[in-house]
Amino acid sequence: MEAAGGERGGERGGAGGRPRNLPWVEKYRPQALADLVSHQDILSTIQKFISEDRLPHLLLYGPPGTGKTSTILACARQLYKDREFNSMVLELNASDDRGIDIVRGPILSFASTRTIFRKGFKLVILDEADAMTQDAQNALRRVIEKFTENTRFCLICNYLSKIIPALQSRCTRFRFAGNAGPSGRGHQVDVTEDGMKALVTLSSGDMRRALNILQSTSMAFGTVTEENVYTCTGHPLKCDIANILDWMLNQDFSTAYRKIAELKTLKGLALHDILTEIHLLVHRVDFPPSIRIQLLSKMAEIEYRLAAGTSEKIQLSSLIAAFQVTRDLIVAEA
Repeated sequence: MEAAGGERGGERGGAGGRPRNLPWVEKYRPQALADLVSHQDILSTIQKFISEDRLPHLLLYGPPGTGKTSTILACARQLYKDREFNSMVLELNASDDRGIDIVRGPILSFASTRTIFRKGFKLVILDEADAMTQDAQNALRRVIEKFTENTRFCLICNYLSKIIPALQSRCTRFRFAGNAGPSGRGHQVDVTEDGMKALVTLSSGDMRRALNILQSTSMAFGTVTEENVYTCTGHPLKCDIANILDWMLNQDFSTAYRKIAELKTLKGLALHDILTEIHLLVHRVDFPPSIRIQLLSKMAEIEYRLAAGTSEKIQLSSLIAAFQVTRDLIVAEA
């Protein structure tokens, strides 16, 4: 999916183009297959299906923000002209009713009717298909079978395991992996190299999230640097995490607790985010294997308790205590 794929998308929705205040994820949503910059192997395969007029039923799956919906909408725009789009494409999202009635009603009605003045097939797009009930999925497999000559179905989901095997076998599956990061074309943004690395790290392959962070940081600070990205998202800086680890291993309990509590208040950090970053550092520090295992087990318990809604102050004390015990064990072994 493209980060900022030019102003072509700005021509829909208003005589003067799209409103300037649109989020970049919508303003720069790719309008054609050529605008998409990731998953070239998948795109070339789908492009070949379209050019040979042999598009099968599709099942697109993978993490959020990887371009699944953008890909099939770009396909639909390539297949149908603007005035045909509404009559030839039925798009249903997770916000719509997705029980068995919707399959037997609108979907069956749309798939079973032919268009008089246009050859070719209709397209039914079922976004977030893993939210459909089992009964609805079972009813859908018969509809797909019965109206293949007239209609093609595209199912989009995050979790393939939630789609029944009977539906999976009727579709050609494509897995959308995480993206490398925004390309930065089409919108003039001042991004440093470390800022781009921070975007890629924090988005974890989710292009939608990367674009939202990019837009927020650019509007808040002007220049997108690593520090600005972490500050804008409220994520702990690497230097702060290094300090926290140093305090827990080298200071006494009271001093470490006071310094970390002050830093949390000053920077507005969440203990869960600190714990996640500390976990990455623990794997890089040269702890004896048995001690590392005990420490990771204790950190897992703390994260579980945080998720259950316990007090951050008590869990911070527990985290510092775990590292102080670790330090004492290392000294005893030495």
